[in-house]
Amino acid sequence: EDHSWLVVDFYGSIEEYDPPSGIIGAVGGGGETLQRILGNLEKAAVDERIEGVIFKISGSNSAGLAMLDEIRGAARKVRGAGKKVFCWSDDLNRNAYYLACACDSIWLAPPANVQFTGMGAGSMHLKGTLEKLGIKPNMHQIKEYKSAAEMFTRSDMSPEARENEEWLIDEFWSIFVKALSDDRGLTEERIVEIMNLAVMTADEAKDAGLVDGVIYWNDLERALARKEGEELRTVSQPAYAGVKPEKLGLKGKKKIAVVHAHGMIGGRKSTIDPLLGVMIGHESVIADLRAAAKDKDVAAIVFRVDSPGGEGLASDLIGHEVGVVAENKPVVASMVDVAGSGGYYVSYQATKIVADAMTITGSIGSINMKFNMKGFYDKLGLTQDAVTKGPNALFWSDYRDFTPEERARFEQNHWDGFNRWLADVAKRRGMTFEEAQKLAYGRVWSGRQAKANGLIDELGGLDRAIEVAKELAKIPADEKVTIVHYPKKKGLLEILTSDGGGFTAAANYAVYRFVRTDIAETWRRLQGGVWYIMDGEGAR
Repeated sequence: EDHSWLVVDFYGSIEEYDPPSGIIGAVGGGGETLQRILGNLEKAAVDERIEGVIFKISGSNSAGLAMLDEIRGAARKVRGAGKKVFCWSDDLNRNAYYLACACDSIWLAPPANVQFTGMGAGSMHLKGTLEKLGIKPNMHQIKEYKSAAEMFTRSDMSPEARENEEWLIDEFWSIFVKALSDDRGLTEERIVEIMNLAVMTADEAKDAGLVDGVIYWNDLERALARKEGEELRTVSQPAYAGVKPEKLGLKGKKKIAVVHAHGMIGGRKSTIDPLLGVMIGHESVIADLRAAAKDKDVAAIVFRVDSPGGEGLASDLIGHEVGVVAENKPVVASMVDVAGSGGYYVSYQATKIVADAMTITGSIGSINMKFNMKGFYDKLGLTQDAVTKGPNALFWSDYRDFTPEERARFEQNHWDGFNRWLADVAKRRGMTFEEAQKLAYGRVWSGRQAKANGLIDELGGLDRAIEVAKELAKIPADEKVTIVHYPKKKGLLEILTSDGGGFTAAANYAVYRFVRTDIAETWRRLQGGVWYIMDGEGAR
């Protein structure tokens, strides 16, 4: 209706794009996505029926700093269109506050939890656990900054891992402080002073100048209503997503395709693993890239990557296809929260690379391993025996370590594959091999650092990536284009008649959501509202 307020609820899991959840996604149970948020805010900026936007923010959401940065940019565009963007929160932490600061005003519920602390990064180490279990890793890492390997080989951070975390935290702190200074007029000294409180009541947060008011939701609705006694007209995210962009003039003759790749990289088909979550399969992504490339109306492709990496084979095959497509049609890689290791591998062959200032990228390194499980099997009373013929028959046996000769061959093979990758990165990014080495071996960079080092081309989110795609396709900046997304959503009937009715994917997704969201939320409540998730990718 006219004079409606769009309510965007930031709570729980927020994926970059719809996961391959089969029947769950078709019936609207797939959870919130960054794409739906950005798309709705773009429409709200031009929709005359939308009076303003309310961000209903909870600290219990999974959006990373780069995602939040993109949403901040979308909020600025709504405000630039002359509309108000307000924030109301019942659970505010530092990252949620970073998003809230992009709004015109911030209000808290009277009983709201407020956690405003400094930045920290930690790591989990299983070395002692493996020793107790009798499991011995046979691991090779390339190289000293590839700290993911330290989970199995050390009981603490190496100096290199600590150095990497420190320069990332310094970078994120700098961006965070500038944003709060620009948005709220808070100096670094004042931010540190407030952080000394760590936890606050809503009234204390108001007295500290973090927020503008303390008010219950129903009182906010009453205050924003057009007339006294009239209910505030609101529209939810799912309902507003049904409004077609073309109905609001957001359509052009030419198309820009956005191909999404979010999750761990591995396997052939994109799916959901109950423990690892969304998996990017190389055949699925390659099929989407080829479909977009073959569409004559698609002038350019934005390859949207949100991945911490994964399987080297799948990463190489996807990255190669990006390069093949880019020979005939512009491809702009657009990095989201994380595009590191395999996430960078699939991106660097694009025509141009765009990343948010807070994207975590780089990590050009590699880990290869097997585990010697004999000590563990001994504890269980299990034994193995074997009959072999031909050399190296037990090369990958989990019942023994590599022999010295096997170890040498194992490491040389690993180096050969990695050096091939690094040489190609150097060639495509206009560097010498030695220059690329100084940025590699597992070193992790923010988007801003990556641009300074030449690993990416520009800073920005999806909107900037689309602008760059238009430039490469020689489409005038003021000409409207139609955005099409891949993978395309399947209808309910199509899902029910394929993939076993979609119930396998649905069941896997339900288990994953239960483990990640429901159990974690229960634990947070048991801990009195203080809850940390360390995913090993940057500051929290």
